[in-house]
Amino acid sequence: MKIVHIITRLILGGAQENTLITCKLLAQRGHDVTLITGPAIGPEGELFNKTKNEKYNVIVIPKLIRAICPLYDTISYFQIKRLLERLKPDIVHTHSAKAGILGRFAAYSLKGKWDQNLPAIVHTIHGLAFHPYQSKWLNKFYIAIEKSAAKRTDSFISVADAMTAQATAVGIGWPERFITAYSAIEEGDFLEPISRERREEFRSKYGIPRNAIVLVTIAWLFMLKGHEYIIDSARQLSKQFDNVYWLFVGDGNLSDHFKGQVRQLGLAEKIKFTGLLPPSQIPLAIASSDILLHCSLREGLARTLPQAMLCGRPVVSFDVDGAREVVNENTGRLVGPENVEQLTKACAELIEDEELRDRLGETGREFVKEKFAPEKMVDTIEAVYQKLLEK
Repeated sequence: MKIVHIITRLILGGAQENTLITCKLLAQRGHDVTLITGPAIGPEGELFNKTKNEKYNVIVIPKLIRAICPLYDTISYFQIKRLLERLKPDIVHTHSAKAGILGRFAAYSLKGKWDQNLPAIVHTIHGLAFHPYQSKWLNKFYIAIEKSAAKRTDSFISVADAMTAQATAVGIGWPERFITAYSAIEEGDFLEPISRERREEFRSKYGIPRNAIVLVTIAWLFMLKGHEYIIDSARQLSKQFDNVYWLFVGDGNLSDHFKGQVRQLGLAEKIKFTGLLPPSQIPLAIASSDILLHCSLREGLARTLPQAMLCGRPVVSFDVDGAREVVNENTGRLVGPENVEQLTKACAELIEDEELRDRLGETGREFVKEKFAPEKMVDTIEAVYQKLLEK
């Protein structure tokens, strides 16, 4: 098959990692794959280097950026359209909000130009642009655009059942056009044991004692990622437990704000910031910790949850979007969004009980091994393509 994937930018992120794994495996299976993307600009770091020496082609559209900009968006739309006219793909598969809109409208405008039913149009929902933490008018705007794009979409792939439920509940698409394919993780790095020496060296780098209990959070330091709830919880837990530390992995525009807040609360010795780490360091950061905390208020299905489970670590997560599809009483603890009391109680339970941590971590590893395997995800996606082409 001739397949074109379109994504807004190759920053460090779950949607981007998912897309790169998909392109890589589809190309390895003999398909002709092209990835169209915008420039990897932003404080989140970039994944563009991961496209090098792969069997698929990459085309960068300079004006394809995340922020809404009518001029740049119009330029990008026509560039995408020209590229699709030249490439004549069987499948156009879009990812992320901006690329999802521009790519699907461009592809739909070309249907039947080189084949009566082509290109077939697929969109992956990694997360939804509308959510309860922004204004109603903005949500209505995003929902209206997504409804229009859905009419130009032959099939949807959701990274969690929750994404399908939320989209169809507001009239985006039709249930029969949705299928779930959990976002793949290159599992080898997370399943491979990491030596005690490397873990202790990592802890020492950030001033964390060898025998401490470490609660790690891997998320951009942006709005709605929930660091403020973790800091509030840490303020209470640090009085109860002397030997507990918190590790914030990531960077973002709220980094200085949170560092200042931590200093004001007298928690600078307890809460450590690593800044941005390359993807290759994430397994080490998790393995060097004891519990993973994830308090984002909106997420498709955070990759850091199954990543922690693959490392044999229990997780505590806010009960949002797809989290409950991997987090349960056998793998960790779900707590109510923004509920610091529940968060503190769940953390205390795991801090106090090493045997419980080990049991939850081991169960979690077995639970997600197959569920998030790259081959499983791409098998599902490839089957969607085949079904569309058969029609």
